[in-house]
Amino acid sequence: MTRVKRGNVARKRRNKILKLAKGFRGSHSTLFRTANQQVMKALRSAYRDRKKKKRDFRSLWITRINAAARVHGLSYSRLIGNLKKANIQLNRKMLAQLAVLDPAGFSKVVEIASQVQG
Repeated sequence: MTRVKRGNVARKRRNKILKLAKGFRGSHSTLFRTANQQVMKALRSAYRDRKKKKRDFRSLWITRINAAARVHGLSYSRLIGNLKKANIQLNRKMLAQLAVLDPAGFSKVVEIASQVQG
């Protein structure tokens, strides 16, 4: 059986991993085995946190809306319920932006929502 020289393929595979590990600290960016472990861990974390990012932002928006709604004497849940009854279809991101950047506009929305009788 002929001898198989894997130099080129193996080197390319290792260099691909080491390129992904660039910027890691210490031997995590220079030694292949540790770099491989750290790259796999980093990719797992990146995948998980892409999902988590959406949850984190939604909770941030809810917190901002709640704070702004309480200034107007309403709780978050009452505000959202009244908005649904008034058929105002603003998502939480836009409501939070209104609350932070345009308080007058937010107060108009709250005023319209609070006029709804449930």
